[in-house]
Amino acid sequence: MSTVPVNQPEITSPVAPLPPTDETSEDRAPSQLPIGAYIPPGRLSRWYDKIEAFISRLSVRDNFWHRICSLIWLPQAFFSGIKMRALDANTSAILPFRRFNRNWYRAMAGGALLANSEIAGGMYVFGICGGAYTVVCKHLEYTFLRPCFGPAVYKMNPREDIHKLLAVGQEFNITLDLEILQQVSQPGERDRRVGRCEATFHVTPKTQVKANLARRRAR
Repeated sequence: MSTVPVNQPEITSPVAPLPPTDETSEDRAPSQLPIGAYIPPGRLSRWYDKIEAFISRLSVRDNFWHRICSLIWLPQAFFSGIKMRALDANTSAILPFRRFNRNWYRAMAGGALLANSEIAGGMYVFGICGGAYTVVCKHLEYTFLRPCFGPAVYKMNPREDIHKLLAVGQEFNITLDLEILQQVSQPGERDRRVGRCEATFHVTPKTQVKANLARRRAR
């Protein structure tokens, strides 16, 4: 029977879904623009905006509608079962210890911990910003500390004041420090830290994306 050493060396796995550049939404490649950017202005565009805004509000209403929307647009979040919960003063995400998230030696798979770090951080930022903004992960760096043999808890700590950034009304970057803990089942025990993550998200108002697109068309 094989065993897994607890004191493993720290392994840092940088992942960059999008390159960490200072480009604005106007300079993005066409493939990075939302679907609504390809719909010509008119009645169809207005209907699409209304439907998109309704679904965006619905997806952050509660965990039930979040799972329904995840099944259609983000299957990884649906099958992993990650949920947002307010465990204490800070909002946290819980990744259940289910078969979909485990590897062959019955520990939480490193890919599941890494992928759901982006999902947890994105859910946190989008839940605060709301459906009027697009949220894109620019940089993700995860450090594995030890194996996880139970449900994982993601605790998000933003470096900047996201509410002040939203009050400006312009696009901005927000960096989150995530602490990943193994949730213990025995009373009196403390959660064990199994990893830490640094995630940077680029937040853009949808009105700004449409304005940039209109300027492109006018050229």
